[in-house]
Amino acid sequence: MDVRLTITKTIEQNAQAYFEKAKKIKKKIPGVKKIIEEYKKKLEHEELRIGKERAKVPVPVRKKEWFEKFRWFISSTGFLVIGGRDATTNEIVIKKYTEHDDIVFHTELAGSPFVVVKNPERKVIDEQTIQEAAECCASFSKSWKAGRSTAELYWITPEQVSKEAPTGTTHLAKGSFMISGKRNYLNPKINLAIGMYDGRVMCAPLSAVKTHIKNYVIIAQGDSKLSETAKKIKRVIGGEVDDIIRALPPECVVQKIVSTGVNKEK
Repeated sequence: MDVRLTITKTIEQNAQAYFEKAKKIKKKIPGVKKIIEEYKKKLEHEELRIGKERAKVPVPVRKKEWFEKFRWFISSTGFLVIGGRDATTNEIVIKKYTEHDDIVFHTELAGSPFVVVKNPERKVIDEQTIQEAAECCASFSKSWKAGRSTAELYWITPEQVSKEAPTGTTHLAKGSFMISGKRNYLNPKINLAIGMYDGRVMCAPLSAVKTHIKNYVIIAQGDSKLSETAKKIKRVIGGEVDDIIRALPPECVVQKIVSTGVNKEK
């Protein structure tokens, strides 16, 4: 600290001058403290006011698309693929959202979603999309929980799917349908990955996910707690834990994390 002395004064006089200054400053301290406390209260009040104002502003909610109520993904070549989550949504997928130029997938064994490749533009559905839809159907069937690596399934046209009960029975159970005509059999591998596509959590066969998404998680069959798996995935892809849980199969674990850059904007 610098101390300035007046050369015309004695040491005692200089000391006395500093002592008097110190007394004056000391008297001001309570006033300064009071002012600081007043400003603290004003600041707290202003922060509270701003918080209330922000709370009044509605947070924009992303509009959910109709297909998000089902299993869904976008194939490598851009087709929307949807699938039932249970008997009720299987019924809805077939009755309400399956049209003439779509194709339908189901496993040979019971316990499978009905998976549909949507084709509103009446294009030729390519082999890659057919393979990915088959892998999706297999992966969300009971074969996943059973620990199988593949599952036998078939694809058919919508005209081959009927709710008409077979002879000798009165009705079909919810989510069940009669299949007629030729079935096109496949034996796809069971595999899934998960990432964010256009702000939505997309869980789908690896080939479809890595086509559209840069940062994703490959998942495998396992019995870890679903919420814990979802939290690990969230740290990689973002999103909400509840949305991730909803997208995952019932029993799974993180197998591999892939990060190759910034996700594409769709």
